[in-house]
Amino acid sequence: MKIDTFTANRLYLTERETITPRQTTDNKGPIKLKGSNDKSESEMEKGGVYLPGLFTIIATFLLLLGSAYLVYELQDEFEQLHAERMASTWGVILIVVTTALLAVKGSFFLYNLYLYIKYKPVKSVSDEELPTLTVIVPAYNEGKLVYDTLISLTNSNYPESKLQILSIDDGSKDDTWNWMQRAKAELGDRLSIYQQPENKGKRHALYRGFNLGSGEVFVTVDSDSIVKNNTLRNLVSPLVTNENCGAVAGNVRVLNNKNSIIAKMLNVSFVLSFEFVRSAESSVGSVLCTPGALAAYRRPAVFACLPEWINQTFMGQPSDIGEDRAMTNMIMKQGYHILFQRNAYVLTNVPERYKGLYKMFIRWGRSNVRENLMMSKFVFKNFREESKVGARLLFINQFLSIALTYPFLLLMVFLIVSYPVLFFSSTLFSILIMSSFPVFFYAKRYSIKEAFYAYSYSLLYTFGLFWITPYAIATASKRGWLTRG
Repeated sequence: MKIDTFTANRLYLTERETITPRQTTDNKGPIKLKGSNDKSESEMEKGGVYLPGLFTIIATFLLLLGSAYLVYELQDEFEQLHAERMASTWGVILIVVTTALLAVKGSFFLYNLYLYIKYKPVKSVSDEELPTLTVIVPAYNEGKLVYDTLISLTNSNYPESKLQILSIDDGSKDDTWNWMQRAKAELGDRLSIYQQPENKGKRHALYRGFNLGSGEVFVTVDSDSIVKNNTLRNLVSPLVTNENCGAVAGNVRVLNNKNSIIAKMLNVSFVLSFEFVRSAESSVGSVLCTPGALAAYRRPAVFACLPEWINQTFMGQPSDIGEDRAMTNMIMKQGYHILFQRNAYVLTNVPERYKGLYKMFIRWGRSNVRENLMMSKFVFKNFREESKVGARLLFINQFLSIALTYPFLLLMVFLIVSYPVLFFSSTLFSILIMSSFPVFFYAKRYSIKEAFYAYSYSLLYTFGLFWITPYAIATASKRGWLTRG
């Protein structure tokens, strides 16, 4: 995914906001990350305010508040519709089923909230306790971004004698290999670089790294990502303090969040999906996906499933997507706990335009369908000695979301055709209510100013991306990365 971005020397974000890599000057010390000026930012900002974003938030509020007023004005019509539904058998069934599903979803939210409150990240262990570490950075058509990634890794607060960094060029067609060679020239023996003879896919690049690596722990980092100074040591610490932990998910934030409205929306969305959802999942030792942008794996757990992972197929075709979710599933199936480290930050590039966004979501959606089917084969078995209730509840929630996709799509079409004004006004009002939690969560964790993008993102997802899941289900067997340059 090749995207214009802030390079590391432009990162001025604080620890609570985002991550600033250390800057240095030579091979022994910090190496300066060189980048270009971001003119688009200055052109679109005035007085420190991102004007397109401000207009988007204002328009969003006007739309949502207008829908609230409309719902109030249409109370008689809503009551009439309810009476009509109650007068028919199918209407009663629909109301009962909908109420039951809302109760289930509400209960699951409260369960997640309880798990989130329980969650605490593991503090970093001492240098003496840290394991030997192999960091693997697969790259394809990333250009200078891979250089920035590698420099940020070498600036990590991790004992140099315990850190091995490998980068594999997966047959890039641009100047990625040249940037990797430049990093190698500057970093010397601290970095090893390799080149695939042809583009085989990210999974095969990682596979080569796993076989080349000598560390007790493997860490995978995407080649368009920047890690914070203490990220690596924080990430691997649960593997030291908990012998039952087999993998750890990092905390992913958006690097290019000042380049577009979509990137700003995703930055807020990522905070909820990582710092709330994965924190809750971690409390039951069952994080469902260790992200490709930043994840750590115990060496024996990787090699126990490596042949199955590299040869994985779906409907007779080799799997070339969802390598992170697949690895997570296979390690969980061995009985290991999968945890999340909120204090292990990584900044990664995300799509800045709608086309790139929906392609990324299609890939994630297809992977979600595939790996939920795989998870269903072991989650109700005795796959671990400790409690399995949490993992099973998480799976059931995922399964319901997929299983109900088409029924809800048909219901939506019916309501749009039959009651368009009531449908759109009530849907917008629901977004105003339901999205207030992500707004509050982000505001409490970071800043109120950016938190309001949660409302805009919900609008985009509801009306602009609603088709992703049904399409991903229907095309789950299709191959292809979609967003690789």
